[in-house]
Amino acid sequence: MKIKHLALALFFSGVSLQSIGQTVEQKLDRAFQVLNADPQAKYATTSLCVLDANTGKIIFAKNENTGVATASTLKTITAATAYSLLGKDFRYQTTLAYSGNVINGVLQGDLIIIGGGDPTLGSFRYANQKENMVLNQWVGAIKAAGISKIQGRIIGDDSAWGSSSTPDGWTWQDMGNYYGAAPSALSWRENQFDINLRAGTRVNQPAVITSIVPAMPYLQVVNELSTGASGTGDNAYAYLPPLASTAYLRGTWGMGIQKTGISAALPDPAYDAAYRLHDTLKRIGITAGEVTTSRQILADKFPLPLVSKQLNTITSPSLSEIIYWFNKKSINLYGENLLRTLAWKAGKPATTANGVDELINFWTKKGLDKNALNMIDGSGLSPANRVTTYAMATILFHAQKEEWYPDFYKSLPINNGMAIKSGSIKDVSAYAGYYTNAAGRKYIVVININNYTGGGINKKLFKTLDALK
Repeated sequence: MKIKHLALALFFSGVSLQSIGQTVEQKLDRAFQVLNADPQAKYATTSLCVLDANTGKIIFAKNENTGVATASTLKTITAATAYSLLGKDFRYQTTLAYSGNVINGVLQGDLIIIGGGDPTLGSFRYANQKENMVLNQWVGAIKAAGISKIQGRIIGDDSAWGSSSTPDGWTWQDMGNYYGAAPSALSWRENQFDINLRAGTRVNQPAVITSIVPAMPYLQVVNELSTGASGTGDNAYAYLPPLASTAYLRGTWGMGIQKTGISAALPDPAYDAAYRLHDTLKRIGITAGEVTTSRQILADKFPLPLVSKQLNTITSPSLSEIIYWFNKKSINLYGENLLRTLAWKAGKPATTANGVDELINFWTKKGLDKNALNMIDGSGLSPANRVTTYAMATILFHAQKEEWYPDFYKSLPINNGMAIKSGSIKDVSAYAGYYTNAAGRKYIVVININNYTGGGINKKLFKTLDALK
């Protein structure tokens, strides 16, 4: 009778008699079998790698050497590499300068915002980087230089990183939206703006744009959105490639939705930074010529003006502060800027491909097989990334040995009671990070499923990882 009562108690607590006395390895094996046998995984590739965090020894692994699309778990690799090659105290700098001379209060030359790769310039996340703070600093520097009129242009200079923008492998549906904002040597306000929306009163009626914040007078927005049924939520996408002047809104906006709208990607952040400074100066009575960018000047076969004086330098938050938000809020832009910075600091053209090369070369020297790190970008947004869970777990193991590890660990979100970074793109779900159970045993965990069907897969991934608890 006692065994029967125990069995009933365990049944209602969710624990089976079979699990009593099992090792962690056996529990993981059983949990993985359950996941793999699930109908949602019938056509999927499922991979799990669990290491002992103290020794690096494999506790359990299945398909750990199969390359899989990583989604945002790739950010853990980009972050660890940036810490290693740039240092946790690394900071970017953005310079305001001018060409020509100031005579009787008139700048007979151009005002130039020179980008240095900072992805946080104008971001709302940092007190000293907010848009108004930056614009006020620039205006103060201009006034201090005795400039009351600018004869020349205001130039957003993003030339430090050449003409490439969106990484290869990103999809058309992604790149016009905030999470698909392209990297730039002169990023601005995290390279995004907001489009506020209102559903119609009936299904299939046009949805309405109520406002665009900030106003984008130089951009045409063509609204092709329709109203979705109640409960369908946000299925609205901005189709807006880099450097374009027209955006198309497509999809549906559900009735009764609580959100105010969507965020879209700035097509030309260097231009927008210069435009906002031009507009701010105009409002206080300092006039200037046209707004332009280094790309536009170089495309017209003209040389960039030579700087005669620097007026102001804005220094970014530290790399540790940047990576905190990079992982906590999964900001793709940060990953792409960091990857290009790796190439730039190595003296190479700041392209995504060169950044990937720097990253892979670094980890190859640490003993990883370069073929296990088939990377396309630094954020994981590209579905073409193929990285093994064992390679990712190994990098997480190495990270623990570094002096920057405490900051890296703090940047990881808490999911399912574990410090693990999530990743999600179409039909891909993944988690990677660290877990210490109640007994004090520490693990490194990387789980990934590609090409699953249906919804709610994350709960099943968590159920698998619960074998460690």
